[in-house]
Amino acid sequence: MGSTLFRTKNVEQSIKDTEEPEHALKKSLSALDLTVFGVGVIIGTGIFVLTGTAAKNNAGPAVALSFAVAGAVCGLAALCYAEFASTVPVAGSAYTFSYASLGEFPAWIIGWDLVLELALGTAVVAVGWSGYIHSLLDNAGWQLPAYLSGRDGAHGFGFDILAAALVLVLTAILVVGMKLSARVTSVVVAIKVAVVLVVIVAGAFFVHSGNYSPFVPAKEPVPAGGNLKAPLIQLMFGWAPSNFGVMGIFTAASVVFFAFIGFDVVATAAEETRHPQRDVPRGIIGSLIICTALYVAVAIVVTGMQKYSDLSVDAPLADAFKATGHPWFAGLISFGAAVGLTTVCMILLLGQSRVFFAMSRDGLLPRFFSHTHPRFRTPYRPTILLGVVIAIVAGFTSLSELAELVNIGTLFAFVVVSISVIILRNTRPDLERSFRTPWVPVLPILSVLASLWLMLNLPAETWLRFAIWMIIGFVVYFLYGRSHSRLAQAERVPADAP
Repeated sequence: MGSTLFRTKNVEQSIKDTEEPEHALKKSLSALDLTVFGVGVIIGTGIFVLTGTAAKNNAGPAVALSFAVAGAVCGLAALCYAEFASTVPVAGSAYTFSYASLGEFPAWIIGWDLVLELALGTAVVAVGWSGYIHSLLDNAGWQLPAYLSGRDGAHGFGFDILAAALVLVLTAILVVGMKLSARVTSVVVAIKVAVVLVVIVAGAFFVHSGNYSPFVPAKEPVPAGGNLKAPLIQLMFGWAPSNFGVMGIFTAASVVFFAFIGFDVVATAAEETRHPQRDVPRGIIGSLIICTALYVAVAIVVTGMQKYSDLSVDAPLADAFKATGHPWFAGLISFGAAVGLTTVCMILLLGQSRVFFAMSRDGLLPRFFSHTHPRFRTPYRPTILLGVVIAIVAGFTSLSELAELVNIGTLFAFVVVSISVIILRNTRPDLERSFRTPWVPVLPILSVLASLWLMLNLPAETWLRFAIWMIIGFVVYFLYGRSHSRLAQAERVPADAP
């Protein structure tokens, strides 16, 4: 069994499979398209919400450094993703990479993890988008019935029709084609980046230097805590993350990490890129640099406009402008947040459908889902299936700790990809690599350690939920995927031949 669990699908075969007519995706994306996708999925909830939470509870004005730290952790993983995506330009991202280096079972684990990460992320973001739309409607004096807004607390039932509708509309756009998706994303990203730049430029006029003092607030004691809501590192070693102080910067980094989730989705579009060896690394690294710079700038401006201890946890940017006597900015920011979350939702849905498609094409999931649309050349079957399921989940899901599952899933993917780079460098040194991760194995090892550090700062209950999902995945693999995969079928052919 050990040999079958770790059988690898070589890079050449992975690329050859993409050339089969019934499974081929249309190549229509450029480096600019990929960069726009990256910026579109990264800039969302984080820049509008997490700045206040991390500054008020962990880092003070030094939250700008926390964004830089989180961006650096993602940057380490991004360099590893760039090498793999340019070497193995196949849909599936970390799933495909691990299949070529670690073997089938590890690939299944990471693919199953990505399905959870991207599906749950899409649902949570859709609900967040709905909340901003409700806020704009409330300001205009319009209100939907409680049972259609997910707010029907009196009867314990409510369906968030706006969240579900958003997912279904975006599903239709993705079925029609990637180029249309890229054009829609380009327009939306332009709008939300413009809003972010307005916030930075306008907010700079209301910055008071006194609000930056102290830049790194003095360390405060953290309650001991012993339940599942405590960070795992605290339960394992009795060491609690710091509130404020220098270590508070790193604790805040684990909080704002959610703001960077999604850049790896760029790698899932490698197969639909015209020149993936050149353009995918540019798209991944370029979008991450742009977003990190914007995050740091927003953090500096907001903590300069209002004392960190007075920042709002729910809407720090909007409330900061209210505090300066410019409440009309709140509506502009809410509009920008709603626009921003639209692209985040669409690109997360895009990424998930491509991972599902790749796993289906490899036989680990039913091959029914591996056929592309005869006209649009998109994986329409998994896109429609997942779109409907996620729309239902988004309609009934409230924003809660479930978002932390997205964090742990992404960090786990970072760990796998970083390890895979080291392994593939040793097992396939002959492969042509148009982009090479520098300082291997030192940089990938640093990526693994940094990702594990942030994972240990997540609540123990998040680890428990993640473990349950993984166990379900093990059952599916051993009951179906292990015997139906392409590699398993290829191994049976010689034995069955006369």
